[in-house]
Amino acid sequence: MTQSGDTTTGTERVSLSELDGDGRTPLFEGDPRTVRLALDAGESVPPHRHPGQQILFLVREGEFDLHLGTETLSLSAGEIARFDGAQDISPTAVTDAEALVVLADE
Repeated sequence: MTQSGDTTTGTERVSLSELDGDGRTPLFEGDPRTVRLALDAGESVPPHRHPGQQILFLVREGEFDLHLGTETLSLSAGEIARFDGAQDISPTAVTDAEALVVLADE
C-alpha cells in the first residue's frame, strides 16, 4: 500500500489501486477509522456492532447485501449507505465486491 502525506498540514493520501490482499484493510491510523472491505462472492462479515459511531458504507465494486438489524439493503457499485453502528451489522458479498467503510464518532 502506498500512503503519503504532508506532516505540516496533516493531509494523508492512499492509492486504492495499490492495496494488497483481500479482507479488511485499514487505510489510515486514527479517527475517523477508514477501512477497505474486499470480499469474494458469498463471503460475509459476522454480525457485529460499533456503538457510538455513524458508519458510511460506499460500494466501489460489485454488490453487497448489507444486513442492518432486521433490515437488508442491496447495494451496488456507486451506492452509499449511512447508518448507526449500534445495531447488528453484517455485509455479505453477492458478487466479488469492494467497499470503503468510514466509522466516525457521533
